[in-house]
Amino acid sequence: MPRPKPVPTAPPLAPAAALRALVRIHREYGPGLAARKGALLARLAGARLATAREVLRLHECLAFLRAYPDDRAVLARVEAMMAAFAERADLRRHARALENSGLAGTVTRFRFFEPTARWLARAWPDRLRVDWDTWGAGAADLDHVLPALALWAETPALDEWDLGTRAWIERLKGPNETDGTFLVRRFAGAFGPLAELREKVWDRIEPPLLLEPGPGGPSRTRAFHPRAPRALQRGALRRGRPDLAAALAQPPRAVRALSPVEGERVIALAREAMVARSRDLDAFSHGDPRDVRMVDVGDGYAFAAIGVKPEKRLLLEAVYAFLTLKNGVPIGYVLNSALCHSAEIAYNVFETYRGAEAGVVYGRVLATVRHLFGCDHFTIYPYQLGQDNAEAIASGAWWFYQKLGFRPRDPGAIALMERELARMRRNPRHRSARATLVALADHNLFFASGPPRDDVMGVLPFAQVGGAVSAMLARRFGADRERGARECEAEALGLLGLASLRGWSAGERLAFERWAPLVTLLPGIGGWSAAERAAAADVIRAKGGRRESDFVWRFDEHARLRAAVTALAQGDAGA
Repeated sequence: MPRPKPVPTAPPLAPAAALRALVRIHREYGPGLAARKGALLARLAGARLATAREVLRLHECLAFLRAYPDDRAVLARVEAMMAAFAERADLRRHARALENSGLAGTVTRFRFFEPTARWLARAWPDRLRVDWDTWGAGAADLDHVLPALALWAETPALDEWDLGTRAWIERLKGPNETDGTFLVRRFAGAFGPLAELREKVWDRIEPPLLLEPGPGGPSRTRAFHPRAPRALQRGALRRGRPDLAAALAQPPRAVRALSPVEGERVIALAREAMVARSRDLDAFSHGDPRDVRMVDVGDGYAFAAIGVKPEKRLLLEAVYAFLTLKNGVPIGYVLNSALCHSAEIAYNVFETYRGAEAGVVYGRVLATVRHLFGCDHFTIYPYQLGQDNAEAIASGAWWFYQKLGFRPRDPGAIALMERELARMRRNPRHRSARATLVALADHNLFFASGPPRDDVMGVLPFAQVGGAVSAMLARRFGADRERGARECEAEALGLLGLASLRGWSAGERLAFERWAPLVTLLPGIGGWSAAERAAAADVIRAKGGRRESDFVWRFDEHARLRAAVTALAQGDAGA
């Protein structure tokens, strides 16, 4: 019998074709798609891609699928490819073109804030360098600071030898020390405990730094928290807009307080997520490992809610930063300021994950803020909407929030919005001009789950409180602010019925010292009951305690203290 002819098999897809196919389907979910993704991933695992753009596109597909995996098989293959990504031959070939992409195995360049630069120098001292090529002529700004970084015995040479900034740094640093790490360490040593001054001077000269690749360290490739909630993506992505009122009614599934050790790891993950994207955020830089909570909001989403160390807290509102996690992968962050049952929220989704479930996640942000801080009013400040923020203008951020139910309070902004809505009704294809978006972005947007109030974030001018304190200190003490601090603290102790601060922690004592001038100005405090004064002392103590959200709850529950601060903010000190 003649042998049957073998059935011809299709040749394997070329790497570029396999990548295009993966890009087309990596955000789609349904029958057969997991197997198809698995086959494409297998083809691409050992393939060599021809361009830096192709390497980056593969990485973005992998990063997305790690956060939104179809099944365990897809997840396992993605994790294996991500673990080996820095060793890919095509990445090494195109590493220079991929600088600042956040990929493992590539260089990161940025003008980091001083606390982040100090953290990088401590964690990866051999990989941190000054980016002289970027700094250029701006490096001359460092000349004025160099004498402060040296010992007095070195000043004769500094005064006479015109070596140039770069050569001087090279001469001053140790033989086994990078120039970047030397610069950071000398700032820390020269300014000592004067942290605020050190950070201001650093920010003034803005040294650009370069973090070289190596084992571990910040990258979008390796970013992951193993103890975050998990869930497989069983259905299509929910790209619609949520009902915010319904979302607010759904509390988080669970809130877990982390140990200081795990809290430190989560803060490091948040900082690495920002560094890998050439960003910086003070609330992460000054995160307090004692005040980190993992908030499970379902479907594999979680917010790592990070409080700020007592010495970096604001006088009034409490600032928290959330690292948004999906299956343990950082996909964005939230900056939240809360007081007076209200919150000002900045919401950011990292570029890789935009267009997925941003609306769904935002609804859960508001529900989490309500749960942690007791808020019923929410506001978006102008920068988030596009004021001096080209990215927000380009993304249509103002209309994203408007369609969720946020509205302006400013009469001019309301009128402009109504005109735009009328144009859209006449022509559904109408899109607001850039100039219109810029004008709309000049004013806060608001959303309320109850009757509108004026004593809320975004309306209350808290700057007036600081202004009232300054006026009092200027009138009573002039330049002798140190005496003012001492006398105000003594007066505040008396007003609140405290004999001393015995038993208070260092953070709690600092909070009292900072609040003392304000306490002396609180309208009507002389008529408060002993219980109300004691409760006010507890509010201030909570400001410096382990968890700043406790301060928010206690302040908001203290009717007379809240009314007094509101009166100062509104310029009605006689209330």
